[in-house]
Amino acid sequence: MLILLPPSETKRLGGIELPLDLKNLTYPSLASKRRVLVRALQSLAKHPDAMMSALKLGRTQSGEVERNRLLASSATMPAIDRYTGVVYDALDAASLSARERDWAGRNVLVHSALFGPVGALDLLPAYRLSCDSRLPEHPLKKHWADAVRGVLGGSDGLLLDLRSNGYVALGAAPVRPDSLYLRVVTETADGRTRTLNHFNKKAKGNFTRALIRHGQSFGTAGELLDWAPGAGFELRPGADGEVDLVVSIQVEATQG
Repeated sequence: MLILLPPSETKRLGGIELPLDLKNLTYPSLASKRRVLVRALQSLAKHPDAMMSALKLGRTQSGEVERNRLLASSATMPAIDRYTGVVYDALDAASLSARERDWAGRNVLVHSALFGPVGALDLLPAYRLSCDSRLPEHPLKKHWADAVRGVLGGSDGLLLDLRSNGYVALGAAPVRPDSLYLRVVTETADGRTRTLNHFNKKAKGNFTRALIRHGQSFGTAGELLDWAPGAGFELRPGADGEVDLVVSIQVEATQG
């Protein structure tokens, strides 16, 4: 089973004094693709104004330029700890047990715009590059789409895709019965469902944490759907190739 998460623009700083090693990341077949973007990002960092424009950075974010310049030699930490923001606050990796982290390392991927899909425990530096960044001479969709589609298509078992549309465009998941795209929705008073934006990320983080703590892989969509109610989630079959995680706006607002 693989759970495919989006990254976050914000990163936790610091880590261990062990520099980035592209060969040791999950899917080593992507090493050459990763190397091209790392070098391009470092080169662009020599021109701060150009980088801030390409990455759509504001004046208070100038420190991101230096982090990109030094990303090949700076400290690293596991991806599940490096990323911050709503998804990762809800996932709360710091509170996971060693056993739970080990399971996450085998079953959770984060789709980075810079490194492609990486394992939850892969060691990453702090960096800044998003799916909508415009890296000169290296359009991210063209750079990644076929390669990422290839490695995801080679996976076995259930694949649960929690990414945003921007990252799906950087490499689609395979189309097969055990490959599911998760949508976060709410039910309106007239019984219809609508997609949520504001509570989307928190719900995905909570759901991923529950899967990690459960610590068992599901082989089919049916097994996942059977497990969800007992774990406190309302999960329904959605459109073809999708499942809907139904949340109550009132409950989420109270918890937020």
